[in-house]
Amino acid sequence: MKLAKVRLADGSVHAAQLDDGKLRLLDLHQVEGVRCLMDILHAPDPKGLARYLVDPKTSPIAVGEVTLLAPIDRQEVWAAGVTYKRSQVARMEESESGASHYDKVYTAPRPELFFKATPHRVSGPGEPLRVRADSRWSVPEPELALVVSPTGALVGFTIGNDMSARDIEGENPLYLPQAKVYNQCCGLGPCILLPEQPLNRAQTRILLDITRGGQIVFHGETDLGQMKREFEELIGWLTRDNDLVTGAFLLTGTGIVPPDDFTLVDGDVVAITIDGIGTLTNPIVQAASGE
Repeated sequence: MKLAKVRLADGSVHAAQLDDGKLRLLDLHQVEGVRCLMDILHAPDPKGLARYLVDPKTSPIAVGEVTLLAPIDRQEVWAAGVTYKRSQVARMEESESGASHYDKVYTAPRPELFFKATPHRVSGPGEPLRVRADSRWSVPEPELALVVSPTGALVGFTIGNDMSARDIEGENPLYLPQAKVYNQCCGLGPCILLPEQPLNRAQTRILLDITRGGQIVFHGETDLGQMKREFEELIGWLTRDNDLVTGAFLLTGTGIVPPDDFTLVDGDVVAITIDGIGTLTNPIVQAASGE
């Protein structure tokens, strides 16, 4: 089952069930205390509740007739780093002073976890993602995002784009918050997959395409089988002495890293596809100095 957050032509925002390019709006008034998509995700049985909330009075709506929004309400966004071998190598290469730290965290029991975004810093499908005004070397990081409930349960999956200023982090690892957290620094969408069975990690591909002037200037792909950490392992560390009162999205790291001579520029379009979920597409804007 896939759930989405959509805006209709009249401006109203709804939770919806997505199936085969068609949407069925969910009538949230049927259950007391259910006011948004987040409330469905945090229910004891999200799939059962979503099925119950399908509004029989409405006809299916084509996806092209609505605007897909980032499937986030009040949740926090966190991220894990150096969970793929390719990411370990890239982070060591970019770092001027802390290469050994990335080597050690790849094999250490404790993973790298950091706070990534609040909802207002998140862009949904088709919305711009930003390159910092003070960055000369920025890249997208295509990642599987875990949907985590306040109890620490793994509810579902979506696509995440962890925008990163590699030059800022590479100058000094202590600059990571500035390299990672800023306006329009995170993409989420286009929907949330509530799986009927566990993901086959080795057969779940992640693809990244970056288009510039109508031409693909970078293509990369990997699969979840290349990820060193288990989902439950990452969630366990995230929830250790850390209450997720409104739940969280946890980006699980990237296995696709563009070459060192590549940087995003204003007007680029980034498309991330994950098998079974869909494609998240965002245009890139370059922040003006002083923004």
